Amino acid sequence: MFVRQVSMVEGQRLQKVTRTAKDPVKLRRAIVVLMSAQGQPAPDIAHLLKVTEDYVRDVIHAFNDRGFDALDPKWSGGAPRRIDEQTRDWICVIARCDPRFLGRPFSCWSLAKLREYLIAAGYVTTISVETIRRALHERGVSWQATKTWKASTDPDFTTKMRRILDLYDHPPPGGRVLCVDEFGPLNLQPRPGRAWRPVGQPVRLRATYTRDQGVRHMIAGLDLSTGKLHHRIRDRKRWREFLSFLKTLRARWPGEHLYLICDNFSPHKHPEVRAWCATNHVDLVFLPTYASWLNWIEAEFAAVRYFALNGTDHRSHAEQDTAIGNYIRWRNQRARPKTGFAINSKIRHPDYPFKAA
Repeated sequence: MFVRQVSMVEGQRLQKVTRTAKDPVKLRRAIVVLMSAQGQPAPDIAHLLKVTEDYVRDVIHAFNDRGFDALDPKWSGGAPRRIDEQTRDWICVIARCDPRFLGRPFSCWSLAKLREYLIAAGYVTTISVETIRRALHERGVSWQATKTWKASTDPDFTTKMRRILDLYDHPPPGGRVLCVDEFGPLNLQPRPGRAWRPVGQPVRLRATYTRDQGVRHMIAGLDLSTGKLHHRIRDRKRWREFLSFLKTLRARWPGEHLYLICDNFSPHKHPEVRAWCATNHVDLVFLPTYASWLNWIEAEFAAVRYFALNGTDHRSHAEQDTAIGNYIRWRNQRARPKTGFAINSKIRHPDYPFKAA
């Protein structure tokens, strides 16, 4: 027996499957069909592929009946599930509960403790830890770290947020928007990090308990029009250092009005700073209280920490300052304009923060 007549398009598709299929079952079935379409009888195909003639005939019959769907393996078998779907749903519900609410004297479940509770409460007579793990995984319940959050108490939160988003989306003509903030304190200490290493051979860093060289602070501004980061590292972060940094920004773009997005740190609001800004075409745009996540520079600081500091053990501030400066120069060479802040975030909804999540 032979496979039905295969069209030119089907033949090309079969050839592609035989070249690209990664599943061995699908590959073998495609070869059977292709060889049969080329006129080779079932006994010859079975001999070449080291399979039975019945297998070849079954594949040909299936392809004649169902087409290319017959090439996909249909895995089946194994013992039937002893834990029904409703019980699996209950496992997920209980796993998301606080154990103390159910009378257990601990704050989180382990798989073993969850198994013990399910049996003691009569949900199942017996169940393995692996079955519980699979039930949780199938329903999208995973082991996650607890996160903290803080809602803004600023009565003008919406107004301030909308102005900042508008500056991000529509920079004023003849103006330049910059996000400004402090990064630090920069201690001299071994910093844990990650690196590609042979299995079982992690990088080792010294432990430290004495840090007698003080700390430093980085003041930085992110230029949204170019995506470049401009910074200075100083011993202090008082209003004097902040004002000095603003003067460097002013000198960099002498003919443009500057809009500086910054948080409510007291040096940013010092009378001397405000007076200088008022006479030098600089607008200080303050973030809402407890809303530093609106400052675009925060993501850049996270990258500085990850790529320039994590996994290092600098022994002097000069060495550490050089490492930070080298990374920022490398980054600025590849910088692109910053556009599209949190496009799909719920903060873009007209009713935020009053719209329910």
